[in-house]
Amino acid sequence: MKLISIVTSLVIAIGVNTSMAQTDNSKGLEIMTEVDVRDEGFEDFKAQISMVLEDNDGNKSTRLMEVKNLEVKDDGDKRLLVFKEPSDVSGTALLTYSHILEDDEQWLFLPALKRVKRISSSNKSGPFVGSEFAYEDMLSQEVEKYDYSYIGEEVINGQDCYVIERKPRYESSGYNKQKVWVDKEHFRYQKIEYYDHQDAHLKTLVLSDYQQFLNKYWRAKKMVMTNHQTQKSTAMYWKQFSFRNGYDDSSFTKSVLKRSR
Repeated sequence: MKLISIVTSLVIAIGVNTSMAQTDNSKGLEIMTEVDVRDEGFEDFKAQISMVLEDNDGNKSTRLMEVKNLEVKDDGDKRLLVFKEPSDVSGTALLTYSHILEDDEQWLFLPALKRVKRISSSNKSGPFVGSEFAYEDMLSQEVEKYDYSYIGEEVINGQDCYVIERKPRYESSGYNKQKVWVDKEHFRYQKIEYYDHQDAHLKTLVLSDYQQFLNKYWRAKKMVMTNHQTQKSTAMYWKQFSFRNGYDDSSFTKSVLKRSR
């Protein structure tokens, strides 16, 4: 995570009225900067994920994954996702290097082919292993990746929230824009709406069941992505978080992909 503006984030944190003499763009940026600042310093974490895919007939299938995440100073995070179950996807692994404005890097290891495949920028809008999450959604949400506009306020999930519109600044995004709901108390994502390049509402992500770690860092234990155009959904249930495991860059290399089981 990258610190952009300590001054502006402190303005929000102490509750000063930021609407005075402020454009919608700058207020949107300040709010999203505060989201970023409050999550800085976790260093690394590991978690288990149950991914439940549901089709438009209500049929469900479950996949189990392990995720490791490394915070990178002045750049985006590094992340390794490894599928554990079922057997037909076991050993499939995704390695992600998120960047601020440079092209993000992603590699997928497919055990059946015994090779590492690089995900090109033009393919990042494609579905991640058949789920309603795109490869793009698996990247860390760096503040500098977007232009922002403050829309207003709304109560959602019982939380008073800021509503922000953001538009990707990077090329090959599958989205024209996103609308983000951030709660006022802890600056956590509550909901994200995704719009395609025809400006049609494509997907909605709802985050809930937050838990705090190390007396500072909030993580949603439930994330549900609904595709409004296909009527399919994918839920991620996160558990067994552990922080500051001592990971470094050597835990996030392409050679690690083939050994991840």
